[in-house]
Amino acid sequence: MRTIRIGSGAGYSGDRIEPAVELAEKGDIQYLVFECLGERTVALAQQARMKNPDGGYDPLLEERMRAVLPICAPKGIKIVTNMGAANPVAAARKTAEIAKLLGLASLKIAAVIGDDVLDACKDGDLEIMEFDGTIKQLGNRLLSANAYLGAEPIAEALTGGADIVITGRASDPALFLAPMIHAFGWAMDDWNLLGQGTVAGHLLECAGQITGGYFADPGYKDIPDLARLGFPIGEVGEDGSLVITKVAGSGGAVTAQTCKEQLLYEVHDPKRYIQPDVVADFSQVKVEEIAADRVRVSGGRGTKRTDTLKVSVGYVDSFIGEGQISYAGPGALARGRLALDIVRERLKLTGVASSELRFELVGVESLHGAEVSARAMPNEPYEVRVRVAGRTNGPAAGGGAWKSARDVVAVASVLLPRELAKPSIQFVGRE
Repeated sequence: MRTIRIGSGAGYSGDRIEPAVELAEKGDIQYLVFECLGERTVALAQQARMKNPDGGYDPLLEERMRAVLPICAPKGIKIVTNMGAANPVAAARKTAEIAKLLGLASLKIAAVIGDDVLDACKDGDLEIMEFDGTIKQLGNRLLSANAYLGAEPIAEALTGGADIVITGRASDPALFLAPMIHAFGWAMDDWNLLGQGTVAGHLLECAGQITGGYFADPGYKDIPDLARLGFPIGEVGEDGSLVITKVAGSGGAVTAQTCKEQLLYEVHDPKRYIQPDVVADFSQVKVEEIAADRVRVSGGRGTKRTDTLKVSVGYVDSFIGEGQISYAGPGALARGRLALDIVRERLKLTGVASSELRFELVGVESLHGAEVSARAMPNEPYEVRVRVAGRTNGPAAGGGAWKSARDVVAVASVLLPRELAKPSIQFVGRE
């Protein structure tokens, strides 16, 4: 039975690059997938593209490609990524430029486009899923509308000879499912295979989460060598069989527990995990440790895909005005509360209009409010904020107080009839 090895090179836009290099060098993989697109990222990228028509893709694309292309190209490792964000074609052109500078001009690069469905959404009056209202009611606050595309156009690009496939908004598991469809020739209506492939993609999509990153909890769930956390590899068989592992000697751990936590991540209904390609069923999935850092996952199933695609809608929701100041020494907590009382009263006196106000002490009650924090353990703070700072030769300013005003880009979801999204492939580089 044929088996492929897929490495997860990133789980979010700002993820570390070294684990991807390690996968390419030592992972014996055939595919390297970078999942770098969060829910708000496309809307922010659309704003960037409005300012610069050649922008709007992931800011780390160039650094990542420079790091991995010299390793992947000689080994024939194919790269799949959603770093195209709001501008997959520009990202593909930039990648082709980098490849040429590295002496790799023979690489064939594909951009998958068609996820931008802003015009189609504007033409309809689609209901917003998160709150009462329709997309038309957003008016000129609407920034973007991007459909979650499936694995099929990515697989088609790979079959068309692409060495690198760059998408915009696509389903995260679909980035990993596409190499399976391409390598094994899975039919797009073989729902059980697509369901099991979606299990694999969902486990791999967040990279270091499944090797212990989010799992770690000191004294309760200890994970070794987190500073050198390795990223996962999925060994996928032609029949959909799956083993999750990582590069030997890398930090972190792959265990039944790490896999189970990631399996449940962002899943509302395990029996109906709706994806563009299939409605996956995780309810019968079995997770079994078969060796150190090797976990077998089986039992994924699926049913027919839906007639609609989820669309992530970005819009300007509001503006936030914010101010902060620090107090230290005896009575710091009381002085902080006094400051909040003064500001609260000043806002009333000056008649500042706002739809929501928060008065909080960071490190005391800012995350879940005063009531929850008050029930915390008496000898340990309920919340902490981690800060790392270093002295540089850049500009400097004095004082600990600061203030800001910024717009809030929010996201909502609508369902769009599938036929209104028309994905296509544009090749860049070698013909």
